Amino acid sequence: MRELQAELKEREDRRVRLGIEVFCYRAKKYIGAYLAAMGGADAVVFTGGIGENSPDIRARICAGMEWAGLCLNPAKNQETVGREGKISTEDSKLLAYAIPTDEELLIARDTVRVNLGVLHPS
Repeated sequence: MRELQAELKEREDRRVRLGIEVFCYRAKKYIGAYLAAMGGADAVVFTGGIGENSPDIRARICAGMEWAGLCLNPAKNQETVGREGKISTEDSKLLAYAIPTDEELLIARDTVRVNLGVLHPS
């Protein structure tokens, strides 16, 4: 996604723009489907590389989600990069957060758990 966004800043390429739009559309579709399946939610959490570092992608995904009570605060969304923070407006009924994750640490912990389970079955 970083490469696509950088490419789009350098030159307007319809294929790059389409790739970003399709990604955001699919993410929005999943959020809507999960909200319907779960009967709503308290919050949407953006994490991982894109979720914690790309305010533009978060904004694109959340655009048009006001029907579900999700309203982003543009300033908070822009300033919350690589750190934890609430990015929805104060009156948003469906809250939104950006929360960094240490994916390498999680993979290492899972690997240790799997190895311990194999070496010392319970």
